[in-house]
Amino acid sequence: MTRKNIVGIIALLVLCGNNFAQRTTISPKPKLVVGVMVDQMRWDYLYRFQHRYGQNGLKRVLREGFSCENAQISYAQTVTAAGHASVYTGSVPAINGIMGNEWYDRSLKRDVYCVEDDAVKIVGGTGKGEPMSPKNLITTTITDELEMATNFRSKVIGVAIKDRGSILPAGHAADGAYWYDPSSGNFVSSTWYMKEISPWAAAFNHRKLIDSCYRLNWNLSHPIETYTQSDVNNPSYAKNPFPRKLESNIGKNYGAISSTPWGNTLTLEFSKAAVEAEAMGMDSITDFLAISLSSPDYIGHAFGPNAIEIEDNYIKLDKEFELFFNYLDKKVGKGNYLFFLTADHAVAHVPAFLQEHQIPAKTMKTSKKAEEATMKKFGLKKLVEASANYQLYLNRKSIDSAGLDFGAVKSDLIAELNKEEDVLLAFDNASINAVNLPAEFKEMFVKGFNHKLAGDIQVVYRPGYFFSNSNTGTTHGSMYPYDAHIPLLWMGWGVKQGLTHRKVYMSDIAATLGAILKIQVPSGNVGSAIQELIK
Repeated sequence: MTRKNIVGIIALLVLCGNNFAQRTTISPKPKLVVGVMVDQMRWDYLYRFQHRYGQNGLKRVLREGFSCENAQISYAQTVTAAGHASVYTGSVPAINGIMGNEWYDRSLKRDVYCVEDDAVKIVGGTGKGEPMSPKNLITTTITDELEMATNFRSKVIGVAIKDRGSILPAGHAADGAYWYDPSSGNFVSSTWYMKEISPWAAAFNHRKLIDSCYRLNWNLSHPIETYTQSDVNNPSYAKNPFPRKLESNIGKNYGAISSTPWGNTLTLEFSKAAVEAEAMGMDSITDFLAISLSSPDYIGHAFGPNAIEIEDNYIKLDKEFELFFNYLDKKVGKGNYLFFLTADHAVAHVPAFLQEHQIPAKTMKTSKKAEEATMKKFGLKKLVEASANYQLYLNRKSIDSAGLDFGAVKSDLIAELNKEEDVLLAFDNASINAVNLPAEFKEMFVKGFNHKLAGDIQVVYRPGYFFSNSNTGTTHGSMYPYDAHIPLLWMGWGVKQGLTHRKVYMSDIAATLGAILKIQVPSGNVGSAIQELIK
C-alpha cells in the first residue's frame, strides 16, 4: 500500500469520525419543543414580504424545515382564544369549551372571559389584574400530555403578552404561564401555577426592559419609498408618520408597548430568560416552551394588512427570529430542538382599502331592524338577551312569559335577518345539519358549536363584511379564507425538509407533536398527524 493511499484512508477515517461525533451530539429525542404562535399572521405574509427577510429567520425555516402551505382553521370562530386552544388541544370549540374570547353564560346572565377564574389571584403585578387560569379549558393539552408522559419531570412554560395566549397553550399542569400586565409593566402569573412570582421572572421585571425598548422609538427598517407592498396612502399613516416617538411612555404608559414591534422583543427576551432560569433543554427529558407573539394582532387591528406598520413589523420580527434561532442553536444545540410556527387566525383587509379598488367589502354598523320587526309582530318588549361570536341568545324567559311559541319566534327572527342585504345567511343552531351551506363551511359551524355555550341563532355575513367604527382598522372572526388560512412551519428534531399543499388543519398540530414525541394526544383530540413532515 502506498503512502498516498494510507494518508487517504486516514483522512477518510477522520472525516467519518468527525461526522459520527456530530451525529452523536443529536439527542435521541428533542430536548426542547418551541411552539410559536404569531397572533393574527396571514399565511401570505410568508411570501408577500419574503424579499424583506434575511436568510436566517423565516427563510431558514422554509429552507431547512417543512411548510404546510394549506393549513386551515377547521371551525368558524377564528379568534385568539379558540385558536390557541385548538392548536394545543388538537380539538375544536365543540369539544374543548373555548368557543371564543368570550361567550354568554345563560346561568350567570353575563359574558364569560375565556380564562377568567375568581378562585385564583394574580402574582407578580400590582394586584389590580383580573385573576386568570385554564379552568374553562375542559380537555387536556399536548403540554399536559407531555407532563404526564414524563411523570411531570418536563418543564412547560407559556409566555405571551395576552393572558389567553400564554395560559391556553401552557395548559393545566404547566410549571408556569406568564403574561404581561400593562399597569405595572411586569410579566405576571396566577396562583393556579405558583404561590408567588418566580425569582427569575421578578428579576427580569426589575430590569424594566420595556423602557429600553421605548428609547428605541419606532423607526422604519428601510427608506419609506421601498415599502412597495404597503399602502402609503393609508389615512392612519398620514396622521401619524414615522418615526413614532415612544420615549414619552417611559415609566408610565406600559400598555403602549403591545402595539409596537418591541412587544415581540419583550416577549422573546422573557422567553430566553425562562430557558436560562428553568434550564430548559439541558437534560434528556423533553421540555416545552409555548410562546405567543401578541403584538402583531394589536398592530394589525389598528392598521390592517396593507399598512406600512405591518410590513415593518414583519421585517423586524424576522430579525427577531434570526436572533432567537441563534440563541437556541448555541444554548440547546442545532438539531436538538423542535420548532413550529403557526397563527391563531389571520385577518381581513380593511374594507375602505378594498372599496378603493372596487372589491366587495363593507364596514357595518349595528342594526336592530330585524329584532324590532319580530318584537313588534309578537308584542315583545325584549327579544335578544345577548350576542357573542356572531350568535344571538334569545330571551327565553320573556318569550315564555308572553305565552309564545319559542320556535315560532325564533323562526320569524331568522326570516327577518335573512331579509337584510349584509347577511349571507342566518340559521337556527338547533338545525345546523340542515343549513344550506357547502359542506366545507357547514362543518366549520358544526365544529364551532358548543351545545352548552352557544347561542340560538348564527348570523353569517357576506365575505369582507364586519362590524367596526373605524375606516382604517380591521378584524377577524369569520369562516372565510382570509381569516382561516394560516402559516404552519416546522423545523429541527424529527422534521423532514419539504412542503405540502395538502389541506391540513390547525387541530393536526397536537397529533403531529404526539407522534414525534411518542406521547398520547390530548383528551379531546380530533386531528391527525401530518405524516409527510415526520422523519
